[in-house]
Amino acid sequence: MKYMLLCYDDGAAWEKAGEKALQAAMQEAVQLTHQLHAQGQYILAAPLHPTSTATSVRVRYGKRLVTDGPFAETREHLGGFYLIDAKDLDEAIGIAARHPGVRVGTVEIRPVMELAGLPTV
Repeated sequence: MKYMLLCYDDGAAWEKAGEKALQAAMQEAVQLTHQLHAQGQYILAAPLHPTSTATSVRVRYGKRLVTDGPFAETREHLGGFYLIDAKDLDEAIGIAARHPGVRVGTVEIRPVMELAGLPTV
């Protein structure tokens, strides 16, 4: 089954930890990606630029509203994602627990809904 791991970062925690800790965590995440690939579980992954680069789009009453920044004001922000193949939720939880971001943020796990008729990657 395919699962999306949504990696939420606490920017203040990473700032406090320092650039060296952030770079070490990024390298650890890259290593995890290679391990998943070797096990046939990796589908896709990517970090995201900071929320300061985000743009949010909404359409209300037929009018497009474009604003800078993320939709919600929260301490944790979406920092990246993994799309993985795991046999079940327990296995996906085990993979999420290995991501360095869980030590200062959250990894949300969501099963991917398969829809017929969508293009394949």
